[in-house]
Amino acid sequence: MKKIFRAVWALWGFIFFVVTILTALLFMTPCFVLKEPAKTKWFHKVSKVWMTVFLGGVGCPVTVLGKEHFKAGQNYIVVCNHNSFFDIFAATPFLPNPNKSIAKASLAKIPVFAWVYGFGSVLVDRKNSNSRSSSFQQMKHVLDMGLDMVIYPEGTRNKTNNPLKEFYNGAFRLSADTGKPIIPVVIFNTRKILPAGEMFALSPHRIYLQILPQVDPQHKKAAELKEEVFNKMWNAYEANEKKFA
Repeated sequence: MKKIFRAVWALWGFIFFVVTILTALLFMTPCFVLKEPAKTKWFHKVSKVWMTVFLGGVGCPVTVLGKEHFKAGQNYIVVCNHNSFFDIFAATPFLPNPNKSIAKASLAKIPVFAWVYGFGSVLVDRKNSNSRSSSFQQMKHVLDMGLDMVIYPEGTRNKTNNPLKEFYNGAFRLSADTGKPIIPVVIFNTRKILPAGEMFALSPHRIYLQILPQVDPQHKKAAELKEEVFNKMWNAYEANEKKFA
């Protein structure tokens, strides 16, 4: 019965997603003509309303803890753990500041979704060295505009039983190069909602975003930043996994 329910709920989720994305796209039409950073700021407002409706409708409301760690007038490199595609639905819209996230270029080929995906993302083909280099410069430009840059340093979904996979260097090199502080964010329960390896299964569950205190890059190398942020996120995940279950 559990598998049947999850399959039926996945069908409902797909239908509701299509309906809500088409509705949201109507309100996102200014993004086709707005220039940055106004485009991203408008996209952030619309996507928060959209995802509040969609995630609430599929039984996956979002609770955000630690918003006080975002200081007025400061923009950040935000690093999140990655367990599910639902991480993107939860993080980008519900973080306090307008932001862009680093995202797979391959997903920008999906009709209609590609427009929405492109408005809020810096696209990268990780198999292409030119694309990786270009995306790094684009991320710097995002920060120069006063926007936040959201990065998933695990690169791909964590399919292990550990709290985190090993981190890539990009987010931490970006922080060391630009002097922008890092805000670690730990996302809970998205793995339960949309498990990796299951083709058509969705389960309702509350999502928690735990925002941790910022990490200052001053006088630190990228490797030091990576180790410090990894340890903070690992410890936060272990300490709160049962609490937010």
